[in-house]
Amino acid sequence: MSGSNKRVSYFYHPTCPLFYYGPSHPMKPHRLKLAHHLILTYGLYKQMDCYRPHPATAGEMTLFHSDDYINFLSKVSPDNLRQFQNNMQRFNAGETTDCPVFDGLYEFTQLYTGASIDGAVQLCQGQCDIAINWSGGLHHAKKSEASGFCYINDIVLAILELLKVHARVLYIDIDVHHGDGVEEAFYTTDRVMTFSLHKYGDFFPGTGHISDIGAKDGIGFSVNAPLHSGITDETYMEQLFRPVLSKIMEVFQPGAIVLQCGADSLTGDRLGCFNLTLKGHAACVKFVKSFGVPTLVLGGGGYTIRNVARCWAFETAVLLDQENISNEIPYNDYYQYYAPDFKLHLEPENTANMNTPETLDSVREDLLKQLQDLQGVPSVAMHEAPPTFARAEREGEDDDDPDEREIGGKTRTGEGTRRQHGSELYDSVD
Repeated sequence: MSGSNKRVSYFYHPTCPLFYYGPSHPMKPHRLKLAHHLILTYGLYKQMDCYRPHPATAGEMTLFHSDDYINFLSKVSPDNLRQFQNNMQRFNAGETTDCPVFDGLYEFTQLYTGASIDGAVQLCQGQCDIAINWSGGLHHAKKSEASGFCYINDIVLAILELLKVHARVLYIDIDVHHGDGVEEAFYTTDRVMTFSLHKYGDFFPGTGHISDIGAKDGIGFSVNAPLHSGITDETYMEQLFRPVLSKIMEVFQPGAIVLQCGADSLTGDRLGCFNLTLKGHAACVKFVKSFGVPTLVLGGGGYTIRNVARCWAFETAVLLDQENISNEIPYNDYYQYYAPDFKLHLEPENTANMNTPETLDSVREDLLKQLQDLQGVPSVAMHEAPPTFARAEREGEDDDDPDEREIGGKTRTGEGTRRQHGSELYDSVD
């Protein structure tokens, strides 16, 4: 299927950007509002089906996370911390950690997780070819603990949904931090391959060595590219990402891809140390898209929020084959954030690339050898696919065919007209 014919679904909940980790915390959900307004003012939303996601339920979250952990998240608040003092250390939450308890914490996790699940469901049902959820991608959360600003691992839950239909799912992580939570969840299976390019060394979370390749049935299916500071567009893409991903697609042949687009790998990030521009970061997205595999695109890290918004708006454009959008930021409610130049694209910083050609060659050759040693494409026994995710709690929906939406154009079957869905976003929606 050619890129211009791809159906793209976009998931955004207007409440998600309103949550606040705290005054000194680098994670700012407000960045989602900035990105959304760029997507609106560039007119990109007109080329996507836009949805307001459902809040994930405790039952959905416990498909990966432990019951005790979800019960804790659903009840703890800044007003009752004393009651949960014994559990704070156990679940790695609270003021002594990087995962604070803030007002609305559980609702926040429900919203970003629900959006990722919704995107996976649409991909499984063939309703779209690409699903976008910039609020998702929180890749550090573990089965029974928060970690690295992440509480619920929406990525793992989305992959579990995709595995109901697809024999193999590929997870790609271009965040500056190692995608440890996702790798750990699927470390012993050959049905999910994880590919992470990240800063390694004296850097959070400290995992992701090139020798971490998986265990048991999953040996060889964890692919880690440890990098040093200052890597640039060309070295990142041409010396590592393109050749390694090409080999992965050849030997693994995934039925679906989940792409985590953490923007902390951009130049000038508050916590990151790479030197990628928007064009270099988005080149990875474009290359993944070129394989024509159903893809769930998620956010992740990113702590210079004006650059996060630039990145995710531009990558939305790339996914829509609109990468030639204007470099002049269109006026919007958050226009002042982009001062002084009000430009979309970033210039790389004048910093040294600590990744020598020799070290990059060594990493690439080691990873290609690891992939070459895999014994063919893993297969699974044929079973009837389990029922796709259904929500009985949906309100206000009738029993009409959901493909009949009363806006211009025909349904997928060519019969009747398209009816506007109650959760789609249009010009008048914030």
